[in-house]
Amino acid sequence: MIRDITIGQYYPGESWVHKLDARIKIVATLLYIVALFVVHDFIGFAIAFVALAAVIIVSKVPLKFILRGLKPVFLILAFTLILNLFMIQGEVLVQIGIFHITREGVYTAVFIAIRLVLLIVGSSMLTLTTRPIGLTDGIEALLAPFKKIGLPAHELAMMMTIALRFIPTLLEETDKIMKAQQARGADFESGNLFNRAKALVPILVPLFISAFRIAQDLAMAMEARCYGSARKRTRMNEMKMGSRDVVSIILLIAFLVIIILERILL
Repeated sequence: MIRDITIGQYYPGESWVHKLDARIKIVATLLYIVALFVVHDFIGFAIAFVALAAVIIVSKVPLKFILRGLKPVFLILAFTLILNLFMIQGEVLVQIGIFHITREGVYTAVFIAIRLVLLIVGSSMLTLTTRPIGLTDGIEALLAPFKKIGLPAHELAMMMTIALRFIPTLLEETDKIMKAQQARGADFESGNLFNRAKALVPILVPLFISAFRIAQDLAMAMEARCYGSARKRTRMNEMKMGSRDVVSIILLIAFLVIIILERILL
């Protein structure tokens, strides 16, 4: 299960999407998330799905790798489905004791599930196609105008990127600790949900120690390289928008216009 989490991972590639300016991809991801909450029917979701499918195809990221990231949130999706099926009032379709499934509940459950899946997959495409350093530079560039009001743009960008980047590292460390515990006879699979959760407690202490060790190593490495956010730093590769970025902006605007028109007219 832990190896299935793809949040924060980068999938190397030379596709059109990989070569896009990081600022364009960050803004596009944010606007795509907003568009998912603007959509109010399945036609809008179909449009969002087609747009996301086109991005996945162009990015050449394997679909299996992307869908693998949905496994860890399966419980959340299942809980959301069950909650909406039984809690929303309306026309009763199935009666199970004191519980009942309504037509409105089925509609809402499917609607929210589709939104969550598109939200997760759409957000993961940002990290899958953007290098950590590009993500940092993109966030910092987008936050740069707020420096005038005292916002520490560079520090915020660095913290966000480090946090995102080290999710796969900590997950890998957790997997190693679990395998070491299993080699010593620990059992994480049998028993009910409470017992399985209780069996994970011995993993927390070595995981915290490992996390602090990784953080200390990173801090020492940054200090050894004379890193300081207060200094004006140059970049090896400056961000520049090219023709593919302009085309992507036009396609993004077209997508947003279609979503808004679909919301207004239908």
